[in-house]
Amino acid sequence: MRFSGKMAKKTQKTAKRPARRRTEGRDRAAPKRRNMRAADRERAIVDEAIRFFAERGFEGQTRELAKRMGITHSAIYRHFPSKEALIERVYQEVYLSRWSPEWGPLIHDRTLSLEARLTRFYLDYVVRVFEYNWVRIFVFSGMKSFGITGRYLDIVRREIIEPAAAELRHELALPDAKAQPLGERETELFWGLHGRIFYLAIRKFIYETPIPSDLDAIVRDAVRTFMDGAKATMPKLLMRD
Repeated sequence: MRFSGKMAKKTQKTAKRPARRRTEGRDRAAPKRRNMRAADRERAIVDEAIRFFAERGFEGQTRELAKRMGITHSAIYRHFPSKEALIERVYQEVYLSRWSPEWGPLIHDRTLSLEARLTRFYLDYVVRVFEYNWVRIFVFSGMKSFGITGRYLDIVRREIIEPAAAELRHELALPDAKAQPLGERETELFWGLHGRIFYLAIRKFIYETPIPSDLDAIVRDAVRTFMDGAKATMPKLLMRD
């Protein structure tokens, strides 16, 4: 009788236990692993680094970047041996890739007036560089001395500022820059124009204050006003030099 009672209880417990399904292992979804090709992972790191440095500045650490991406810190260094190497890639992506090879030849195109050339350049420039990541990385770089700002401005000087100053001399029938080298005060006139237009981007993305909605009109006004003043000022500068 005792044996029969134990068997009955065991049978009862077994009956309460749900039967296992043979397909249980197949029905349960296995955790997905995000496997990426090396080139895709590198692309993802660069894209996120651009956003990260634009938001945090270059004080942001690569360890924070890795955590934000959900990858290991060492994964970044498999693609970029140092933080500086990653920043260099950001420079190439954000700045060099947006510099149009047509801008330099445009400044030299004497089939157009210099005012028309400058206006066309700055209208295109505003479209390409008035962007959150571009402007903020530019400013952060200048404060942290990673060289991005200086290297980029050297391109602006070489491709736009000095050629435009030489073209203004030609347009005003003043001595050629080869006969009389460009003076600092001449080039500063053009840096002033460049800074006036770029300051709109500073106001928008750094100070976060409103700027005019019709930037085309603002650019045209800035260039026209500059040319009016430069035509009167340039001959006097050359006489003093």
